[in-house]
Amino acid sequence: MSARVDHTVTSGTFSLDGQTYDVDNNVWVVGDDDECLVIDAPHDVEAILGVVGTRRVVAIACTHGHDDHVRFAPDLGHVTGAPVLLNPAEAEVWSLTHDSAPDGELVDGQSISVAGTTLQVIATPGHSPGGVCLYAPDLGVLFTGDTLFNGGPGATGRSFSDKDLLVSSIRERLFVLPDDTVVHTGHGDDTTLGAERANV
Repeated sequence: MSARVDHTVTSGTFSLDGQTYDVDNNVWVVGDDDECLVIDAPHDVEAILGVVGTRRVVAIACTHGHDDHVRFAPDLGHVTGAPVLLNPAEAEVWSLTHDSAPDGELVDGQSISVAGTTLQVIATPGHSPGGVCLYAPDLGVLFTGDTLFNGGPGATGRSFSDKDLLVSSIRERLFVLPDDTVVHTGHGDDTTLGAERANV
């Protein structure tokens, strides 16, 4: 059975720089009927497990370290036995939420295999120091976390962010991919890389 993309939305908060906001987060699950990869673990372990079902979780890949993307990653890892992966450049951001380190790394050029497909890790710093995207060429999809949204780049202006770096990451690392690549974002609706060229 070929890999597919499953999805749920969880609701909760995002806190940084002394401010807290209500947010809805996309959670993406890539796999088949036997195994899967979870991308981000925000507000609700049970909701994520509802998408995972009885499948083996090969890893929990965190696109970046903001609390609304990693708050329940260790708990999900404990329940599923899967390692939590994060770019090492996110260590300081991660430490704002968790005392213990992630289980492993997500670094530029790394590949993660699941259900007969491969996801490539693309470093896209800017929204935060170690933000990454995950590209599945076989499926024609890109998981961008908060790097790129429907409507343009992710937010900057808070601690650890750099607008110019984010725009460079998108233009140099993402816009080299096919225009018809479907973008699955960390918040909000899907888009395509071609549609976003005019917005970055």
